[in-house]
Amino acid sequence: MPMELFQGYIRNLSVLTWLLLICCYPAFGQNNRQKTEIKGIVTDNNTGDTLEGVSVYAKGTSNGTSSDNKGHYILHLDSGNHIICAAFIGYETKEFSINVTASKIFDIQLEPNIQELGTVTVFGRDKDENVTSVNMGVERMTIKEIQRLPVLMGEVDVIKAIQLLPGVQATAEGGSGFSVRGGSPDQNLILLDNTTVYNASHLLGFFSVFNNDVVSGLELFKGDLPLKYGGRLSSLLSVETKSEKPQDFQGTGGIGLISARLMLEGNVGERTSWLVGGRRSYADIFLVFAKEEALRKSSVYFYDMNAKISHRLSAKDRIELSGYYGKDMFAAEIGQFDYGNATASLTWRHTISQKWLSRFSLNTSKYGYGLGSDMEGMDAYWNAGIFDVAFNADFDMHIGKLWNLNYGISSTLHRFSPGHVSVAGYPDYEVQGSRALEHAIYLSNEQKLAQRLTLRYGLRWSMFQNLGKIITFDYDNNHKVRDSTFHNGGIYNAYGRLEPRIGGVFLINSSSSVKANYARNVQYIQLAENSAAGSPVNIWFPASPNIKPQIVDMLSAGYFRNFKNSMYETSVEMYYKNLTGVIDFAEHASLLLNQHLEGDIRIGTGRAYGIEFMAKKNSGKLTGFVNYTLSRSKRTIPEINNGKTYLAPYDKTHAINIALNYDFSKKLNASATWVFASGTPTTYPTGRFEIDGGYFPIYSGRNEYRRPAYHRLDLSLTFIPRPDSKKRWKSEWNFSVYNAYGRKNPWLITYSQVKTTTPTADMVYLFRFVPSVTYNFKF
Repeated sequence: MPMELFQGYIRNLSVLTWLLLICCYPAFGQNNRQKTEIKGIVTDNNTGDTLEGVSVYAKGTSNGTSSDNKGHYILHLDSGNHIICAAFIGYETKEFSINVTASKIFDIQLEPNIQELGTVTVFGRDKDENVTSVNMGVERMTIKEIQRLPVLMGEVDVIKAIQLLPGVQATAEGGSGFSVRGGSPDQNLILLDNTTVYNASHLLGFFSVFNNDVVSGLELFKGDLPLKYGGRLSSLLSVETKSEKPQDFQGTGGIGLISARLMLEGNVGERTSWLVGGRRSYADIFLVFAKEEALRKSSVYFYDMNAKISHRLSAKDRIELSGYYGKDMFAAEIGQFDYGNATASLTWRHTISQKWLSRFSLNTSKYGYGLGSDMEGMDAYWNAGIFDVAFNADFDMHIGKLWNLNYGISSTLHRFSPGHVSVAGYPDYEVQGSRALEHAIYLSNEQKLAQRLTLRYGLRWSMFQNLGKIITFDYDNNHKVRDSTFHNGGIYNAYGRLEPRIGGVFLINSSSSVKANYARNVQYIQLAENSAAGSPVNIWFPASPNIKPQIVDMLSAGYFRNFKNSMYETSVEMYYKNLTGVIDFAEHASLLLNQHLEGDIRIGTGRAYGIEFMAKKNSGKLTGFVNYTLSRSKRTIPEINNGKTYLAPYDKTHAINIALNYDFSKKLNASATWVFASGTPTTYPTGRFEIDGGYFPIYSGRNEYRRPAYHRLDLSLTFIPRPDSKKRWKSEWNFSVYNAYGRKNPWLITYSQVKTTTPTADMVYLFRFVPSVTYNFKF
């Protein structure tokens, strides 16, 4: 990086830092009475899993708190003897005597109260949080919930689990791409330990990059993102790996039909814990037995690895280092294709005072793919990708009921590599890459204005800067190159946008509430997709002098009602989204290796609206949920479809998801899911014409027709041979059937234009009936 570029980057970051300090200056003057800090982790004594939402308090005082989503709690007490109480639904309340003389770590283990509640499912949050929280459009799933769902080819999948939630749709049969409230897949921000994952798929989308053995849970925000996050229009999916400290060395794993996995974790002393996990598919091993020589010489597999180490520096400081690396490989006689992700994250959590917490993180993310061929003796290789380095500083400050502040800054350096081709004996060809800086500063507050009314509001300011040595092009009204400009390093274009967000909840009573919010999100980078079915061969490209940022303004409102002490949850949510700067591509646009990709882009507006119904049962032998979504998503772009409004590619009018789980006994559990969705919009040929004996199709308007509706039933049965065994080794068998009644759901539709016959359409489907068996173990 040139020195002047580095200096400019530091100047920008310094400006953001000083703005943040000015905003928060009054907080430095707070005169808080010093108390002693007691902190620790709350876990299930039987499984070792962390528990969120546990009430931890000092008996006879007003000091109390709840454990966070990783089981952590912090109390600040006066010196002396105290009785610490820990209470949580489904667990026995425990009391501990403790003599407070200095800051210390005090971990708590709770025992399940089986006799009192029978079969209990713990969802890792306060039981009435869906009613009392300001959050709307937020879905949470624990890894236990995810693992109970039927699976494809024996592999538990985080992405396929969220595709069952209201407002979320799969973009293709069996794929890991997803659309949220009519948005495209690139409008979803996917994070693994706070680090961006640009392609969350293995095996062309049939599996996701998330190993369920190392994941603790997930959160999905459908539009109203927390203010510290931005850069996407539709949603945030945050996946966290395990961070709780295990009691001793232990491991989990599984062996399925096409893949196997193993995760190990343990401690180093009292303050350090570690985790390492890996997966690999082995379908390629069986190709050596194929009759065809070409198949025997082929290879198809994926692998990935996770690692994490956590260390408590002191009672107020904790650092975590985590990493992920995954790759897919497809090889045959004529060549090979590979793609993969690599992420790394270093996080430092520091308690400044009893009401002031901080988190600093440094993150890197890389996604890339390569295509090589030596067909007919021509040795060629093509590669492309994107690389990020990001810094984040986040603070939480609690000053009474009226001031619960969250604020921070972030800065990311993007490097885009749209394509480089090398052919032996020929000069290399490269689509010029680019770089950009994306900054943000935010401040939000949540205050309880009355006993029943809570309000959360805030403002995010984001800035995007194009930089580097690059040639930019100016296009005329016909999208032809009119002029070009060479930029000799430094920043040559910048955008700045304000993103206000506000929401509130009004409690009707202890079990029902109404909520409403408004959010503006801005997106500066987007994806040129090569296939509606999802493909790793896609290109990320930034906003530029020719492409303005995309913006969405979203309004949503809902009614939430729980029954029988939150055993049953129900909700109705409505939303309306207005989009500007919406991007689509001209007919027959060339997306790959195109120096003038911006000339094929068309810009307009969009809108999406819908209503989501949800009913959920949280405890008992039978648990599960049913949801229904009615929605529309449309675009209006002057130079597409003759300026007429058309359906967005991921518009699905109706969607129904049913997921049920039943515990027959400690040994036997069954689950089933059924999904239905309207077919995706498509453009069909409606006629043809002939020129010199050749036939050419005449197509309908953009997305004027729909594919057939999609529906599927999945079944699963889990058998635990010895559920009460005291032995260290524990195991279970899982039997699953994907698409149990063999529905032929369209994956691809092609059309033939033959001179002597009427044009025909041919449907390609992937899965009719896919059984699987998985052996899972824990020790």
